[in-house]
Amino acid sequence: MLIDHWPLLGLRLNTPCLELRLPTDSELADLADLAGEGVHQPDRMPFLVPWTDLPPAERARSVVQHHWLRRGNWSPGDWALNLAVFENGRVVGLQTIAARDFAVLREVTTASWLGARYQRRGIGTEMRAAVLHLAFAGLDALEATSGAFEDNAASFAVSRRHGYELDGIDRHVVRGRPVTNRRLRLTRDAWQARAARIPASVSGLTPCLSMFGLPMVRSAPEMM
Repeated sequence: MLIDHWPLLGLRLNTPCLELRLPTDSELADLADLAGEGVHQPDRMPFLVPWTDLPPAERARSVVQHHWLRRGNWSPGDWALNLAVFENGRVVGLQTIAARDFAVLREVTTASWLGARYQRRGIGTEMRAAVLHLAFAGLDALEATSGAFEDNAASFAVSRRHGYELDGIDRHVVRGRPVTNRRLRLTRDAWQARAARIPASVSGLTPCLSMFGLPMVRSAPEMM
């Protein structure tokens, strides 16, 4: 079976209202359709790579291609897990958790997007809670990083709820204009102080450990 060769297919993250997992082909098509409908207002650009400026059909196709790319390029030293987010069985967005040299640095980074019709409902906070639980409780991470442009109040609000602190700035050019990205960092202790606010669980992790660069022999119970 394919899951024997790609155990990430069996990985499940759950919160009170959401499930995060790799999508099937038909669910990936649903995710692409959702991106094609729109992710943000046209006068804004929350992403460093402005992929949402593409026409709807190309935008949808880029979601599929990026998903395949990250699966194909996966290595224990450089990985990005693109998890579809489901609410009541319906795809509502994408949550990514990624790392380089995780076995040594024990640091992850996160990124995400939600379909426009699912925003401002607290889903972003809950899906971030799920991957932070995977990082800290499941993979024994020490720190998690994120970031957002100065005008992205919604993203900053999600990070504040989870205890991130400011960690400096980066300057970039997006759409031909200078933008300031504010980096954010969450320590293990800060996460533990708030983790109970949104219960989360992880299942199917043990067979995946080597794919994250971790030894299979270490204990990895199904984390609640």
